[in-house]
Order: sequence, then C-alpha cells, then structure tokens
Amino acid sequence: MSMFCHQCQETAKNTGCTIQGVCGKKEDVANLQDLFLWTLKGISHWGVRGREFDIYDEEIAFFIDKGLFATITNANFSRSDFLIFIKKSVDYRHKLKAQVCQAYKKAHGRDFTDQTPECAAWTYDNEEEILAKATSGAGGWLEIVDEDERSLKALIQYGLKGMSAYAEHAYQLKKHSRPIFEFLMEGLAALVDPTLSKEDLLALVIKTGKMGVETMALLDQANADGYGVPEMTTVSLGVRGNPGILVTGHDLVDLHELLEQTKGTGIDVYTHSEMLPAHYYPKLKQYDNLVGNYGNAWWLQKKELESFHGPILFTSNCIVPPNPEHMERIFTTGAVGFEGCVHIPDRKDGKAKDFSQIIKLAKTCQAPLSLETGSIVGGFGHNQVMALKDKILEAVKSGAIKRFVVMAGCDGRHKTRDYYTKVAELLPKDTVILTAGCAKYKYLKLDLGDIGGIPRVLDAGQCNDSYSLAVIALELQKAFGMGDINDLPISFDIAWYEQKAALVLLALLYLGVRGIRLGPTLPGFLSPNVAKTLIEKFNLKGITTPEEDVAAMMAGR
Repeated sequence: MSMFCHQCQETAKNTGCTIQGVCGKKEDVANLQDLFLWTLKGISHWGVRGREFDIYDEEIAFFIDKGLFATITNANFSRSDFLIFIKKSVDYRHKLKAQVCQAYKKAHGRDFTDQTPECAAWTYDNEEEILAKATSGAGGWLEIVDEDERSLKALIQYGLKGMSAYAEHAYQLKKHSRPIFEFLMEGLAALVDPTLSKEDLLALVIKTGKMGVETMALLDQANADGYGVPEMTTVSLGVRGNPGILVTGHDLVDLHELLEQTKGTGIDVYTHSEMLPAHYYPKLKQYDNLVGNYGNAWWLQKKELESFHGPILFTSNCIVPPNPEHMERIFTTGAVGFEGCVHIPDRKDGKAKDFSQIIKLAKTCQAPLSLETGSIVGGFGHNQVMALKDKILEAVKSGAIKRFVVMAGCDGRHKTRDYYTKVAELLPKDTVILTAGCAKYKYLKLDLGDIGGIPRVLDAGQCNDSYSLAVIALELQKAFGMGDINDLPISFDIAWYEQKAALVLLALLYLGVRGIRLGPTLPGFLSPNVAKTLIEKFNLKGITTPEEDVAAMMAGR
C-alpha cells in the first residue's frame, strides 16, 4: 500500500485508494497532502492555545483555510505546490508557538511547559524531520487503530475541508469570520488530541454541521452583497462565432475580473459546470461578453474541453488530470494546481488577477464547437423562491404540488448516478425538485414541465448555494406553521461526491433533518458502528431503486 485516501464517493471499492486515486491523484501527491494536513494540525494546536491570550493571526488562519481547500478532491495535483505549502507550514507553526510561549511567560512569569500528551503534530522540531515523514504516511488514517475513532475523525476532517472551501470563497469577497477560521483550527487540533473520547468526537461532528450552516450563510451574504440577489434567469446553451474562454469551478470573483478584462476584446466568456449559476446574479449577467453555459458536469470535461478550442480557467475544484495535448490551454488559479499548467497568481495589493495570458491565447483560437442549442432556466435561490411563496403555498394547499424533493449535491462518473435521472423522470408531475450543485446536470435539461408557471426543477445554484435549500425548507416550515421541519411534504435524496457535500450533510443533520437518502453509496469512511449511529439517530439511509425510493418518498417515508 503506497497511499491511502477515502475522502470521495468514488474511492476504490468504497474502501480506499491505495495505489493511485480514482481522481488521478498520484501516490506522492497523496502522501504530501497527508503530510501537509498533519502540519496544519500542528499549527492549529498552537492557534487554539493562543486563544487564552487573544492571539490570532489572520494571515495564518487564511493559510490554514486555503490549505485545506487545496486538499479536497480534484483541486490540486501539484507535488511542487505541496512541498512549498509544507515548508511554509513549518514556519507558521514555529511563529505561532513562539507567540504563545512568549505570552505565557509574560502572563505567568515562567516558561511555558506543554502538559498535554505528546503528539508529533505539534512536537516536531525541524523541517527535515517533517519532510522525512512524507513517504511514511505520517498523519494518515491507517495509523488510527480503532475504526470508529478513525471514522469519526474522517467525518470531521472532511466536513472541515468542505467548510474551508465555502469560507475561502467568502474571503475573496471580503467576508471574513474569525469564529469560522478559529473553528477550523479547533477542529484540526482536536483530530490529533489523544484525550478526546468517541462521544467528544461525535459532538464535534454535529458542531461541524453547525459551523457549516454559519459558513454557508456567510458565503450566501457575500455573494448577494457582491453581485446581487440571484434571480430567475434563462441561460443560453449555444455558442457564438467569436473565440472564447471557458471558466469552470466556483469562484465568482475570478469570473468577474475576467469579464472586466475581456470587455471589448472580441472574446466571449462561457461558464462550465458549477460556474453556470453565475448567470443568475444581476451584476454578472449585465456583461454582454458572458455568453452562456457550455457543456455539463465536471467529469465530462476532457471531451468538452477538446470541443471548446479556447483556453479554460479552473477557479476551484473540480479539475480532471488533462490530456497532455490540452495542457497548454488549461490555466489554474486559487487553490487549484496541476504540474505543467500555467497558474495565475493570487491578487496583490488589492489589484485584480492578471488574466492577460489567457486573453492573448484566446485571440489565437477558433470559436467553440457547438455542443447543443436551446436554454435552461435557473436562479431559484431562497430569495427568489420566497418571492413566489404565495403562489407556492396556494399550489400546496390546492394539491397542485404534493411534494418537494431535494436532489442536491454532486455528479460523477459512476453509471449508478443515472439513478437520479430516473428518479426525476419517475416523480409525479405534482412534485417539485429543489436542487443545487452539479447533481442537477442529471435532470436539469429534461423537459419536466411546470406547475402553474412554477418550473418543476428549481435550481438554487452551486453546491456553495446549498444553504438556500435549507432556508427554503425552514421558511416553508414557518409559513405552514409547523413545529418540525420533518413534518413538511419534503424529502431529501442527496447525491454526494466530495467534501463540500459532506459538510452539507452535516449541516442538514445539525438542522434536525431526518430521513435523508444519501447515494450512490454511503461514505466508505463510515465504520459500521458510526453508520449505525447515524441511521438510528437521524434515520440516514442509502438509496435503493428509483421506483422503490420514489414510492417511499411520495408516501412520506
């Protein structure tokens, strides 16, 4: 076994990737990511210790946040990036430790002596020792012997990774929450605290869900403040005859700056996969060089990028290791990285990123090859849905709408994910699907009609916008005067793939949602006992067949 990774739904045999990641991650990158996470836990230990003296360094806090983001599935495959990150971690860890020890001596008149049980995450002394562990799997899951402890810690760590992504996007829009950054450190430090019981870890799982809700609310507000409240919008699926740049991922700030820099250049900008919801924001849809959406979910990108002809900008996950002949057209930025692709540096001194290299290349490329024609309708975030509240309530009271089905989350390569297409097709015409994330590509383009002018598929946006679905459910609960969210005519049939979806699950559990169906499989990192606990406590369940699940959901089960 040269590596071990089990953080995504496609992990080998639903147990763990041990030779190479199904995502394409090589063993050396996997081990460096484990090592980097280990060093982040060491920094976090001192960050938590520093609270006693009100020691908080935003630069270090954001480094931890963005570092976590870089380790989520299909974000950064660059070995050289992680070597740089690890060395920087060592420097930050020593800096924070020195601040804590100095503050302790000033407050207590004596040198600080750490009385906590020894842990290598915070007691290593030099960079060489850390780098030597890169091939040993230090900090990896298999070093935790008890499978239930390992499972709970994995659930927390992957929730923290999801949280880091949402917090990073909010940070780019100048929305920063010290409590969220401090919780990331609290959670990471807890993962290497040998004194915590399984009960402590389970409580931290739920607290991660609570902080997940707060983080998603922060991002929701950041997006609205920056670009306006999403509104119902028709998005073109066709192409024009100009050269184009394709933008994928989730970072709206990157897209906005690119739109500004391509104005009047004759270059069209298209969204791809999770960037589709950018069209729903009033400030972004004003750009006439934002043409439409090209293609489908992330996992089809190799074929679709070949047809696009122009350069592609990856602003966040999900990047699939590209074919060598396409690498000169692929640019990464933010937390994304891939050896051999040009990386656009971060903003400095309040200035926008410089996308001139991408624009220069685009001018030499052919126009995109058309993949499809027509349009799709989206933009049903919580504000837009609540604007239709009276119409929706009347439809429910009259029986025109019998049930809402939340089918949010991720898409992926497995044929089993066709389940979600079949569920959408089988759901009666008096049901409404609430969605967010790239899972929508399984059914968004189906002709499912509407109910009294209300589309049967209401797309709230990116996986980043999953918060909207929780708000909609809570607002409907309030509107109907129900004491429990589970009394609503609403079912949750969630598709998951990576760690942001894991956080959404924890957020829903914290909000008290029961009976969630999760597929195509339950996470491979859940031990039988932990899975049993979630099933008994929250009625979490796996999917069965489309026919059986549709019948059960329509019966309120």
